[in-house]
Amino acid sequence: MRALITGAAGFIGSHLSARLLADGHDVTGLDAFTPYYDLEAKRANLQPLLRHSGFGLVEADLRTADLQPLTDVDVVFHLAAQPGVRTSWGNPFADYLGHNTLATQRLLEASRATVTPPRFVLASSSSIYGEAERHPTSEDVKPRPVSPYGVTKLAAEQLLEAYAANFGVEGVALRFFTVYGPGQRPDMAFHRFIRAMLQGDSIEVFGDGEQTRDVTFVGDAVDATVAAGLNRSAAGAINVGGGSQVAVNEVLDLLERILGRAAEVIRKDPSPGDVRHTSADLTRAGELLGYAPAVGIEEGLRREVEWLRGRLGG
Repeated sequence: MRALITGAAGFIGSHLSARLLADGHDVTGLDAFTPYYDLEAKRANLQPLLRHSGFGLVEADLRTADLQPLTDVDVVFHLAAQPGVRTSWGNPFADYLGHNTLATQRLLEASRATVTPPRFVLASSSSIYGEAERHPTSEDVKPRPVSPYGVTKLAAEQLLEAYAANFGVEGVALRFFTVYGPGQRPDMAFHRFIRAMLQGDSIEVFGDGEQTRDVTFVGDAVDATVAAGLNRSAAGAINVGGGSQVAVNEVLDLLERILGRAAEVIRKDPSPGDVRHTSADLTRAGELLGYAPAVGIEEGLRREVEWLRGRLGG
């Protein structure tokens, strides 16, 4: 396989790049190195990839770059996006429109203009469901995003549907449910919790901590993504979750046990756009991708703790 991975310096993108390279595929990694979080973390993600002869890096902005030469591949894994529910309100929404919606349209346009259009795997989000009408949530539940971020991710899915219907671009949208593990972005909850506890700092928790999330270990998310690229019969939207729900307070209890120290928690008001519960119905992922999450929450947290402890040097 010849693959283009957008957002290759990011959390999931760097893990996916490493997996494909290990499996013998050629990877072109594209990243704009936007300053949403520490660029040094992104550069660190890239270091092992740059040592591999099968990896090539392109630094470019999907909103403006000439993408046509990059889409002459077998599969486009489109993981690049402006993340974050809480930061998508107000003036920053322009960045979300650009990085999540316009960028997707331009990449689809370049893909459909290629002599043999590549398969297109889009990283979507459970945020498109909003406060889902039932749990576990299957792909046929009506999307009702309650954040600007979720709106832009749903728009990206609908663009993929439009290009599939009109130009035969073959693709699938993977609705990721809270991916965590080694390399997790520093703004994400588990990373923040672990870092604070390792450094003896307090932890901000938004809401009462009884909100639950279906959380997905990054290795499992990568398994599903690779399968989506290889299985050309898989189409439409597919949930990618971890197979169980966990409350924020439960995560803090687990981290206290893993680290052997108490968490100092500061409670904050709930944030606009944060939903109360998420839970993925994985029936479709199992049928189309052979997907079955393998890493449970405690083991996954232990691996993230080990990684972050190494990153912090102690």
